[in-house]
Amino acid sequence: MTQYLPPNLLALFAPRDPIPYLPPVDKLTWEKPTDGYSGVASFITRFEDPKDTPPPTRVETREERLERKRREKAEQMQYKLEQEIALWDPHNNEAATSDPYKSLFVSRINYDTSESKLRREFEIYGPIKKIVMIHNVKTGKPRGYAFIEYEHERDMHSAYKHADGKKIDNRRVLVDVERARTVKGWLPRRLGGGLGGTRRGGPDVNIKHSGREDDRRRGSGRDEERILDRDRDRSDRERDRERRHSRSREREREPRERRRRSRSRDRKRRRSRSRERGGMPEEGDEREKRRHRSRSRDRKRRSKSRERKHRRDRDRERRERGPGEEGEEGIKIKQEPEDDYP
Repeated sequence: MTQYLPPNLLALFAPRDPIPYLPPVDKLTWEKPTDGYSGVASFITRFEDPKDTPPPTRVETREERLERKRREKAEQMQYKLEQEIALWDPHNNEAATSDPYKSLFVSRINYDTSESKLRREFEIYGPIKKIVMIHNVKTGKPRGYAFIEYEHERDMHSAYKHADGKKIDNRRVLVDVERARTVKGWLPRRLGGGLGGTRRGGPDVNIKHSGREDDRRRGSGRDEERILDRDRDRSDRERDRERRHSRSREREREPRERRRRSRSRDRKRRRSRSRERGGMPEEGDEREKRRHRSRSRDRKRRSKSRERKHRRDRDRERRERGPGEEGEEGIKIKQEPEDDYP
């Protein structure tokens, strides 16, 4: 097909001139003198026998060395842990509370929370006998948990039911019963026991937030609290709106009831007149019943359509408002500070 192209395009496909030959600047390999070089065939007999060659020594790789060190460290920690478990006895702790069945465990306490503040917050459930706040033995800083002993066991159960998730100094605390002296075989977190999943193993196994596990949502604790508060506020607003609508429907229903009563009086008058005239009241009654049923169906359809329109308007307002904007009636969601875990 190229022969049909015009000359200006054929010039683009024309071959170039051949490369000019230039003689080599040096002699070729087989033309150079060898200076008496010979092969290695005469030296093969001096090589050692392959049978006498020792086996190669295997060198430990970097991954194997790291794995060996990790395994040795785990064995040492396990041995040390077993020794500490053998020496641990919660019943011989002098600083513990007197009665474990009246003691309440409180964790996730703000490091700035004092004992008096904790006493004021938990005295609403009953009289407190003793509060033991745990501190670091070396530095004296608080560890973020404490034991509260009540004078009565029923007060401890009341605090266990109602104080979980209570916010003290902008942190939601977690409460539980004392398990060291009440549960057989219980071990604290430092000895490999305890509850929660913040120290199960590596980063792929541990959970990022402390507290009770919630399989419903896997976001952060602050996001969950914010979502719950927003849902609670939305449900309250919807409840108030439904109450207002129900009141308005009741007000609208009152004149209807009056009209219905007036219609029923008219029907009674017509029946009495028809009886006096000796007519056929059955046909008129059936006609009135059918008319009443059709009116009730129309009222039901109108109420359903009104509720459907109200739901559509509410959903449209939610979509336009967005998830992060303010709710209705100017309610703002409080942003909590980020939790600093030990």
